[in-house]
Amino acid sequence: MGYVHAEIKLKNPRLPKLKSIKIKAMADTGALMLCIPEHISVQLKLETNSQREVTTADGRKQMVNYVGPLEVAFENRSCFVGALVLGDEVLLGAVPMEDMDLIISPAYRKLIVNPDSPNFPHALVK
Repeated sequence: MGYVHAEIKLKNPRLPKLKSIKIKAMADTGALMLCIPEHISVQLKLETNSQREVTTADGRKQMVNYVGPLEVAFENRSCFVGALVLGDEVLLGAVPMEDMDLIISPAYRKLIVNPDSPNFPHALVK
């Protein structure tokens, strides 16, 4: 299907007067977490909560900072998550996509709000 990108807004909810960042993110259902480059973490003045060990696609393991909280918004949806600091672009993984009830449309090759719940996110909790 190829890569799917979407414009999202990132904000530090602990500093409401700090301007949010609109950025193009790669949506990847094969990844779990939100990953952000170091410069985004610095711009949003995010606090490092801990370090996490990650395994990248090439099999390498490395320690990275885990920062947050971070507010992520897409269209009429938003959620609060932590983020791993690595890479050179924003990677929107399955956890924030599930939290906001977003899906990747294979037909249109884009990230969309779940058409079964267009007005607000739906969560299955059973």
